[in-house]
Amino acid sequence: MTASIKLLSLANDLASHAYKRQGIIATNIANADTPKYKAQDLREFSVQLDKMSKMHASRPGHFNASLSSSSSGPITVDVLGAQSSNGNNVSIEDQMVRSADVKHQHELALGVYKKSMAILRAGLGRR
Repeated sequence: MTASIKLLSLANDLASHAYKRQGIIATNIANADTPKYKAQDLREFSVQLDKMSKMHASRPGHFNASLSSSSSGPITVDVLGAQSSNGNNVSIEDQMVRSADVKHQHELALGVYKKSMAILRAGLGRR
């Protein structure tokens, strides 16, 4: 049922993006002392959403993939702060800010999903 409702599908894609991004941030933090390790991140969800909105289906079922399955992999990012002497550019402070942003994205996705389900239940006469 949720696959046919675009808003719920979008909320699912945002939550999935947040999940993947949090994993990459955790890897960055785990490698904070690894020599020559470069911090990675995913592209912003809005960038992926813009790419998908510019595409047009040429036939029914052409776009079966969700945003999360078509998302690109991790990219190396420039982080705030100085690079360490061993070539590592991971800044714990920067990663914590990114982690807080991911938490916000995930909470937004869950909020949209919960409210949408409440509206659907109200439409069915249930609470």
